[in-house]
Amino acid sequence: MSAIEHKPRQSIARYFRRGPWENGATALIAAGVFMLMQPFSLWLYGWSFAAILTGTVGFVIVSHFPE
Repeated sequence: MSAIEHKPRQSIARYFRRGPWENGATALIAAGVFMLMQPFSLWLYGWSFAAILTGTVGFVIVSHFPE
């Protein structure tokens, strides 16, 4: 076996670590809350629930990733 056969599995595990993905999901939830509370744009307000929901579902999925 060569090192090339083992490399894809290691690189996949490197991309699916919990920490960075949890931070991204948390940032998306925070952005959705900001979008919900701002008084300037109806378009941002309209998409705030979708952003919060996506961030929440993403956080639940990412919480099962390895550390």
